[in-house]
Parts: sequence; structure tokens; C-alpha cells
Amino acid sequence: MHIAEVLRQPGPHISFEFFPPKTEEAAQALFEAIKELAPINPSFVSVTYGAGGSTRELTRELVVRLQRETNLTVVAHVTTMGATREEIIRLLETYVESGIENVLALRGDPPRDNPNARYVENGFPHAADLVAFIKKRFPQLGVGVAGFPEGHPETPNRLKEMEYLKAKVDAGADYICTQLFFDNRDFYDFCERCEIVGIRVPILAGLMPITTRAGFMRMAELTGARIPAKLLRAILRAQNDEEVERIGIHWATQQAFDLYDRKVAGIHFYTLNRSRPTLRVYEALAIHR
Repeated sequence: MHIAEVLRQPGPHISFEFFPPKTEEAAQALFEAIKELAPINPSFVSVTYGAGGSTRELTRELVVRLQRETNLTVVAHVTTMGATREEIIRLLETYVESGIENVLALRGDPPRDNPNARYVENGFPHAADLVAFIKKRFPQLGVGVAGFPEGHPETPNRLKEMEYLKAKVDAGADYICTQLFFDNRDFYDFCERCEIVGIRVPILAGLMPITTRAGFMRMAELTGARIPAKLLRAILRAQNDEEVERIGIHWATQQAFDLYDRKVAGIHFYTLNRSRPTLRVYEALAIHR
């Protein structure tokens, strides 16, 4: 079932994002986390790519395994960065043959060792180009795209940013899943900007419960997420990672309460392949699916 159809059903809608494991031990830990989260009956789960498509094969293997061994609705990330048109066609053909019905179309990040990298020759310059191609060549697939409540890091002009997002929706995107944020006001402002430019597809809010101080610092460096002073003060005051996790779960829970009160289309949890923090947020919400 396409995610757009899923979102038209009665909510609340929650979804989880995982990244492909790099070792057998990590793979087993991931499947244990998925097993613990599955009873929540998420609207879907998604699997990421590494920067520059560096985990393309691992992503493909995990997506196909999830489709084969679980009853979850699976969304596969597909990026233009580092991939030719032929490589993307083969990947999408594999997904269709495996029963995958949904993808998230992204430009993707350049690899760390080549930060100035762009799309390859005979590839797709922008995510909008990829969306349009998928809709034409693989019309059976549902397609989501990314949104950035705090602004895209490479597009300081917020008017241009919304123009580019509108191009992805006009190319056929069925819904928008946002990058993580820690201040709901940024999300609500983003939704208003979408409305102003005529974007009418569902918008899912991306949340990530903070679990460790080191992970918090790494996340801030990688995503550039804006950290509210109140949250930063609490994290710096924590004596250990157990306290950091409690703070992160509490903050994400308060965000989720507010989002549901405002009738958000859905909440997408960046799990970092861990089940406990997301389960704690879910339990605190006392929602039933």
C-alpha cells in the first residue's frame, strides 16, 4: 500500500527510521529492536543510505529482508548522489520484484572524503528529477521526499528552498518527511510556508530522542540541527548518559504531545536502531493503534 493511502486511514500515524548495520552483531541487534517496535504497528519503517550511497548494498539487503521476514510496510531510501541512472533503475527493479511499494527520493549527502561531490554523469542532478523519473518509469511506486523545518543547509534563501520543495511535489511526491528538529515552532512555520506556496501533501514530523551526550554532539555536527537553549542547558547539566537519555525522552515526548494536539499527519522517529527511547515516548503518549 502506498504511504499516501496509509496516511488517509485513521491515525495517529507513527513511523520509524533505521540505518543498515555493518556487522552481523549489529544486524542482530537491529532486528531485536525492530521486533520490539513491531507490536506498535507503525504506519511504515524506512531504511537510510549512507553518504554518497556508501551503504547502497546494505540498504538493499535490509529492505528486502524486512519485506520478506516481517509484516511491516517498508520504505527504501533512494539517492541520486553517486549513482548513475542505470544503477538506480536496477535498484528500483529489485525493490519492485521484492514487493516494495514505497521509496523516499533524495539527492543525498556527499561522502565525507569528497564533500564537494555532486551527481555523477548520466545521473539525476536533483531529487525532483529522480521523483519525476520514478513516477514515469515505476508508476506503481509511492514516493516521499524530504523537508527541512529549519531550512536546507545548502539553501540559505528560504524562498528558494520552498521553490525547490514545491518542484519535488509537482514532480509527483506523495508526502513530505522532515529532517529532525527540536523546536516545534520551526515545524509549524515550515508547514505554513508549504501552505503559502501551494503544497498540499501530508507532512510528517521528524523526531529523535537524544540518548547520549556524544551522540547529541555528533548529531548536531552532522545535521546542523538548532538546539534550543533550554534543551542544551539540560543536556550539559546531566551527570551521565542515563540522565541524558531521560532528558531526551522527556523532550521528545513533549514535542510529540504538542504535535498530536495540533493534528500532525504523522511522527517519524529517527531511532538510531534502538527501540527503548522510542518505546518510552510511545508509552508516555498513551495512544492506541
